[in-house]
Order: sequence, then structure tokens, then C-alpha cells
Amino acid sequence: MNSTLRLDEVLGRMPYASNTTLLARDAAGGLWVYKPVRGEQPLWDFPWKTLAAREVLSFEISDAMGLDLVPETVMATGPFGPGSAQRFLEEDVEFDPRPLFTGVLDPVLWPFAVFDIVTNNADRKIGHMLREVGSDKLWAIDNGLTFHAEPKLRTVLWGFAGQPIPGELLEATHRLDAALDASLCDRVASLLSPAEAGALVSRTRTLLAARTHPEPPDDRPAVPWPVW
Repeated sequence: MNSTLRLDEVLGRMPYASNTTLLARDAAGGLWVYKPVRGEQPLWDFPWKTLAAREVLSFEISDAMGLDLVPETVMATGPFGPGSAQRFLEEDVEFDPRPLFTGVLDPVLWPFAVFDIVTNNADRKIGHMLREVGSDKLWAIDNGLTFHAEPKLRTVLWGFAGQPIPGELLEATHRLDAALDASLCDRVASLLSPAEAGALVSRTRTLLAARTHPEPPDDRPAVPWPVW
């Protein structure tokens, strides 16, 4: 879905976000988390006003892989101009994800780990995994710090380092490789840059060749701060 969504009304501001993050409604009454480009804070290592495109592409990568990890996220225009819009999920605030990280990582986290490797996620925190009310499903949110051409992976999922990638996730990565060969690589190049599109292809094929989760780097921070 590459069309631009129209958001008609902003209902309020979402708390605890470093960039402007709003709850908005479309003409049909659907609720969306709206992140206008004009509300992005400049970062030293990511080009300014590109985070909305990175959020959208993260959804499209998840979709191409068949992972269903990222809530539907599209380019949007609204009262504060263009940005990204992610379908609103009512968070189960009673859910405590910490037991998933106690001792050996829970296998339910494997799809997040593989998704983060190919998208080069620089900010996989525990709190960026959300459970919806009435469901046991985990979702990946706040996926804006992704797709950098240089290695940036910072994650709380290094507990999988050195382990073989599960077979179904290798199949998902093969699906991504095929989608990149088709048109998805051009899509990344047009929304971001040819360098970042090429790096995505390289990461995908490196993972398929290695078939194991990489080890954490020793030349840069490997874990985001704060981890929550």
C-alpha cells in the first residue's frame, strides 16, 4: 500500500516520545499514530526528516518477509503536514516483557532479531515490543532508526548471537531477497537513498550466507540506552 493516507483530526499527543507523536483519526474513524516530519528532532547520524520513510519501509519489509511484526504503517498527510501513520493498537499495559529476557531468550523473540538484522535497527529496546489488549501477539513499534548504510545494529536481543537462524526465518529472508530483486530495492532507494538500498540487499544476502545471528560489535555500542 503506497498511497498517502489522509488524516482529518488530531485527538492528542502520545506521551514519552522524543519526536512529535500524535493520535489521529481518518475520515472513516480509524485511529492512527501520526508522526509528522516537521516534528522530528535532528540526529547526528541519521539524515533529518527521513524517520517517517524509515517507519513506513520497516512495515513494508516486515510485510515482504511475511512476518506480520509491524502494525500497518503508511505515508500520511494531516493537520501538521506529511509524515508516517501507524495503525493504533491499544497497548496491554499489564504485560511485562521482562520474563522473555530472563536467562535464555524466549524463541518468540527470534522474528524481531532477524527483522532487526536486515533493517539494521539501531534502537531495539524492550519497550519497543508491544502487546495488544486481548492478544498474545507481540508487535515491533518505533522502527524509525533503521536502514542506515553503515552498521548500526543496537539491540537487546544479542542473546541469540552465534545461534543458527530458525528455518522459517531463513525462508522469510529468502522472500525478502526476492522482493528486493523485484521492486522493493527501488522503493528503498527512492524514499531514502541508493546507498541504503544497496546496504539492505547486502545485509539480507550476508545473513542468508551466514545462516547465524551475528556477534555483537566491539567497536561501537551494541545495546541501546536506556534498554527500556
